[in-house]
Amino acid sequence: MLVLSVVLAGLAPPIAGPIDPVARVILALAVVLVGAKLGGEIAERLGQPAVLGELLAGIVLGNLELVGVSWVGSIPADATIDVLAKLGAVLLLFEVGLESTVGDIMKVGGRAFTVATLGVVTPWVLGWGVGVLFLPNSSSYVHAFLGATLTATSVGITARVLSDLGRAQSPEARVILGAAVIDDVMGLVILAGITSVISTADRGTGVSYADLAFVFGKALVFLVGALVVGRALSPRLFGLAGRLRGQGQGILLITALVVCFLLAYVASAVGLAPIVGAYAAGLVLEEAHYVELVGRSGRSLQDLVRPIATFLVPVFFVVMGMRVRLETFAHPDILGLAGLLTVAAILGKQACALGGLGARLNKLAIGIGMIPRGEVGLIFANLGLGLTLHGAPVVNQGIYSAVVIMVVLTALITPPALSWCFRRAAPERAAVWEGVVVPALAAAGDPGTNGAPHRFLWSAYRQAQPWLSASRAGRPAPSDAPKQARPVGVPGELRAARKV
Repeated sequence: MLVLSVVLAGLAPPIAGPIDPVARVILALAVVLVGAKLGGEIAERLGQPAVLGELLAGIVLGNLELVGVSWVGSIPADATIDVLAKLGAVLLLFEVGLESTVGDIMKVGGRAFTVATLGVVTPWVLGWGVGVLFLPNSSSYVHAFLGATLTATSVGITARVLSDLGRAQSPEARVILGAAVIDDVMGLVILAGITSVISTADRGTGVSYADLAFVFGKALVFLVGALVVGRALSPRLFGLAGRLRGQGQGILLITALVVCFLLAYVASAVGLAPIVGAYAAGLVLEEAHYVELVGRSGRSLQDLVRPIATFLVPVFFVVMGMRVRLETFAHPDILGLAGLLTVAAILGKQACALGGLGARLNKLAIGIGMIPRGEVGLIFANLGLGLTLHGAPVVNQGIYSAVVIMVVLTALITPPALSWCFRRAAPERAAVWEGVVVPALAAAGDPGTNGAPHRFLWSAYRQAQPWLSASRAGRPAPSDAPKQARPVGVPGELRAARKV
């Protein structure tokens, strides 16, 4: 796997040698981007999201020193590469925000909000418990942070799986995707609150319940304030930008990136993670605000951002993988932590099924669809590597590796599990159809009952029956070859059976 990256890594001179710093960065980017492309291609050919291939490519590249190629392991420690990876995370959350609007979040209703709340609280509690069990000597702040890494569902992975299964427009998909967007918001608020609390505790200042309330309140006020103020100012900002001469593409893209970077900076300035501001920027930039610029450029904002994200986002995922140290899995406790985190991540999201009670929804599909973790979980873990508490990192190398493995496993499990779940539900719906609807149609088709419409419905069902049977059995539908004529009405043997 990743032969070209390995060749580049093996033939390249040591990155720590007397080389121009720009040349070192260029070489590192070449290795990272080739690995990302090849890893993503292999993953997609295997029916998996490209992000998994990029992450696994990073794990391979970051551990080449085990086979004698040591300089590659220093790439994640390069300050420029680290900045590019963090910019990739900012653009990733900006892209995720652009896929939704504040109105979309408001439209999904109470059911999606309930599903999201259950899908955040339950994994957080379970992850906290796993931390208490496996890390008894660590602070409760570390346990809380570990639980927080399990909260957010990957919107991108979930949407991709549902689309591949042809279920993107199903009622379950609307609930899952709506809840995934909401639990991203909740997860980012939790992240903002916990990182602020840990930073305060690291300075030796006691943290009271009032401090906790203030921190989480600050995160909520920033997010809500950014959404309200951003929606009010965005049309005016793009209106002013529209007066500039020049290509619409450049004006639209630059204006959007300025909004993204300014909100990311403001979030950082008030003690929150920059990705919170980037996500808020994506939410407030609605196409109605810049429709004139879209007309001038002929391309949507998402299309304009995509080339930049295509460059920087894979750098983020590959660098995240390169920080995984395979030797840490020689310790049974790290393997146990990764296994239990994965179990907690899966079981915690099954509580989401309770949000489907009272509706004719595939509740198990909702629970399974909320399982995959991805970008937000990795961002949480990476931030934990940089946070310190009393001189020690909140997330050490072993914990980080365990979280990455949890992200990989949950993303791998979801596609086959969701496919099985939808296939399992099909026979149950067919049984309801044949046990309730078909007898009703047959009774309606009785010549003694009043009305040609009833006989028409019975005839339509009889005509569609071969296609329904083939669909339930997983076979192709019958071809349009000549068929024998079917009598309209109820078959004689069925009428005779009813008379008896």
